[in-house]
Amino acid sequence: MNGTTENLGTTTTDPAVIVVGSGPTGLLLAGDLAVAGVPVTVIEKRAPGISNLSRAMVLHARTLEQLDARGLADEVEAKGEALGALRIFRHLSLDLEELPSRFRHVLVLPQYEVEKVLKRRADDAGVRFEYDTEVTGLTQDTDGVRLEVRGAEGELSARRAAYVVGADGLHSGVREAIGLPFPGKSVIRSLVLADVRLAEKPASILTVNAAGDAFAFIAPFADGYYRVIGWNRARDVPDSEPLDLDEVKEIARSALGRDYGMHDARWMSRFHSDERQAPAYRVGRVFLAGDAAHVHSPAGGQGMNTGLQDAANLGWKLAAAVEGRAPEGLLDSYQAERHPVGKAVLRSSGGIVRLAMAKRPWTLAARAAVAAFVNRVPRARAELLGQVTGIGYTYPAPKGAHALTGRRVPDVALKEGRLYEALREGEFVLIVPEGVEHEQASRGRAVVAHWAGDRRTTVLVRPDGYVAWAAEEADAGVVGAALAEWGTD
Repeated sequence: MNGTTENLGTTTTDPAVIVVGSGPTGLLLAGDLAVAGVPVTVIEKRAPGISNLSRAMVLHARTLEQLDARGLADEVEAKGEALGALRIFRHLSLDLEELPSRFRHVLVLPQYEVEKVLKRRADDAGVRFEYDTEVTGLTQDTDGVRLEVRGAEGELSARRAAYVVGADGLHSGVREAIGLPFPGKSVIRSLVLADVRLAEKPASILTVNAAGDAFAFIAPFADGYYRVIGWNRARDVPDSEPLDLDEVKEIARSALGRDYGMHDARWMSRFHSDERQAPAYRVGRVFLAGDAAHVHSPAGGQGMNTGLQDAANLGWKLAAAVEGRAPEGLLDSYQAERHPVGKAVLRSSGGIVRLAMAKRPWTLAARAAVAAFVNRVPRARAELLGQVTGIGYTYPAPKGAHALTGRRVPDVALKEGRLYEALREGEFVLIVPEGVEHEQASRGRAVVAHWAGDRRTTVLVRPDGYVAWAAEEADAGVVGAALAEWGTD
């Protein structure tokens, strides 16, 4: 779609996609689109700059795999600290060495550090940013979307694009503009956050525990400060209630047995945690991703990771649609694939926080039973690991499809190197048996690679690392048909 942007006497070329929100989800999505050659603009109501006040602190294995597919994993790994086990509550700790992934750990890294890496990539790819700009309205037709926006000085103007993605958080202006509800509830009120220095260094990278009415979490920043998150069930006050360091220290002592000599707080805040999900992630040419589509309790650190997975799923599909090569139903598959994942994360994170804060005898008994079951049954442990880290989710497959269809592909060894290095092209990867060539694939958009071993299965891997199609015996005609079906021929 060609045209101009309405802006009080000035004109600019319309982008193909406008992403609203420059958090991790919006930055990854915008970067993916720009790398694919799609003109994209990011609209952000905040002033320029990366905030160090964000709440997310961890990257899980599936997110690290996606960053690896973009050549960014080594950089973020160097910035963070790896943790080989994740304690869910006192008697349940997950050994991440069991993960079938190159990344057998959780990476402790503040959200703002992730944003720095993604912002630089987006800038390098040519993403255009408009700051101090807030969405006030939205209309769409069969050809595109018109956004009404307000600038820093209160001036009103409009922007137009073929597609718009709302990645603008819990209070999404895009979600409100398309009239979608955000059903759910607040599950924890009056959580406290503080960035402090500690006189005593904790024994582990992540320090977390619940005792009685108190819960506390401590994780390090790279600059010598620590992020503290706490909750006192008995103190249910509004977010606007003043917060001082003494209250934070008291919660830490109740939950952890000590406050580690907290001092020099540079920031403190009180907030509440919601569990909410939009009923639809797509309305016409408008999509929702990240916290605009779903918000969860902080248990398990899945919020930012789920949003980044939304972006990884949506980016290549939008690029295909803009370029006119998207097969029928591809954009609808974003809802079909990601909405169930968001719902599952709501269940798992909500279940974890409720069990962690168990107080009544029957809930304490339920927590002990869950811990014993997971610790004793390998399959249950693997399933919980897959949910928390994101590697266990699969996408729906058509009836009669190969058993691999819709499954995440690990970083398998190829004759040409690693799969996630091959995915850095941003295209489909066709993995074929050793000695097999497919001229149709090499002339098209798919990267052709060969199994490093003697495996005979032919697998077409999507740009987001999931199986699009697979076959045990596949001649050139069968492979060509699969490539054509996915718009890669």
